[in-house]
Amino acid sequence: MSSSSSPSAFSAPVLIVGLVVWVVVSFVPSLSGAFVGMGEWYRSLNTPAWQPPGWVFGPVWTALYFVLGVAAWRVWRRGGLREQRLALGAFGVQWVLNGLWTPLFFGLQRPGLALVDIALLWVGALVTTVLFWRAGRVAGGLMVPYMLWLSFAAALNFAIWQLNG
Repeated sequence: MSSSSSPSAFSAPVLIVGLVVWVVVSFVPSLSGAFVGMGEWYRSLNTPAWQPPGWVFGPVWTALYFVLGVAAWRVWRRGGLREQRLALGAFGVQWVLNGLWTPLFFGLQRPGLALVDIALLWVGALVTTVLFWRAGRVAGGLMVPYMLWLSFAAALNFAIWQLNG
């Protein structure tokens, strides 16, 4: 575990506000989906038989974004942005890559470009997971479901790209 400041370095009200902020911030990439719909293009694609029904994605991503916010908050509370700049910077990089995927895949209708993005996102999320783990095992552990889902999403993205290339 890191030698950073203990979580008690912040007052209870600051910790509560921080939790709310980190959870809200973690949902920002999901906003890209509000501006870019699936449309007829996606419905016309060949998809693998193992693709889950569309209704699964919303609840899964909602849960993951919430957990990501809690994980980032757990890291932040161990010394703030100053002491955790590397871990939270990595979180920010993967966060941006996460937000780019939907516009690349659905907006530009470029599954190959989206595949490059999700590969970079996966690497960024892995780096974030390792750095979060160093800041605290719980924070690192909270990243594991996200890594598993990103792996599945990357495989799905690859399959769609291959089936429609």
